[in-house]
Amino acid sequence: MLREVHRGKNGMQHTRRSGFTIIELLIVIAIIAIIAATALPRVLGARLSANETSAIATMRAIVTAQMQSISSGSIDTDGDGRAEFGYFGELSGVAPTRIAGLGGPAAGTPGIHELAPSPLLSAMGVVNSSVSSHSGYFFQVWLPDVAGAGLAEDATGGKLAGPFPDPDLSEESFCAYAWPQRAGATGNKCFFINQDGLILQSSNRGPGAYSGVAGGPAYDAAYTVAGSISGAHAINGTGVDGRTWVPVQ
Repeated sequence: MLREVHRGKNGMQHTRRSGFTIIELLIVIAIIAIIAATALPRVLGARLSANETSAIATMRAIVTAQMQSISSGSIDTDGDGRAEFGYFGELSGVAPTRIAGLGGPAAGTPGIHELAPSPLLSAMGVVNSSVSSHSGYFFQVWLPDVAGAGLAEDATGGKLAGPFPDPDLSEESFCAYAWPQRAGATGNKCFFINQDGLILQSSNRGPGAYSGVAGGPAYDAAYTVAGSISGAHAINGTGVDGRTWVPVQ
């Protein structure tokens, strides 16, 4: 502190402190920097954990919406009385559903109606580049074609343009993935779910970590056999992508 000495009316000297010295300011700044350096990783870690927890909850909501759609018979493109799984745009009521063609069943004919009420939150129907986003994560759903390979929904959601999912295989299987918008900044782990309802996760660390709107997993990443989402998925094992997938606890 700077000190100023002056005499009062009684002739006595008084000392008055004025401001901080450079050294004192540097000490204060150093203390603030130490506190920030200690707290920032904790804040970031809490944010990552919250985003990952939210992603898991969203994955559960996705499988619940799929099962509700199946039980209500909402999508049946071949008119055989067996419902099929849907895309985000369809399940959220934002995009028309795939339905049987007018005048008779026609697999893959674009629908003319939206689900109401919809089993999935409408926010998940906001689809860009075939993916939806929520709380630091991207989400994508896949339905099987006639060979079992995954087909993504249209760039803006739903499925109005071919190729279309196979109506028979789509009665039996689907899969969805969630991965960070920015790996290490908005989340770390990558998540997977399919019709079995079991959520799997990979640590998603190291080179090639899933990150960004165009950097998500391939449709068969968490499966044991390449090129199909109708087969077995990797549980406590290595997927097609070479990563270990374990159940979420």
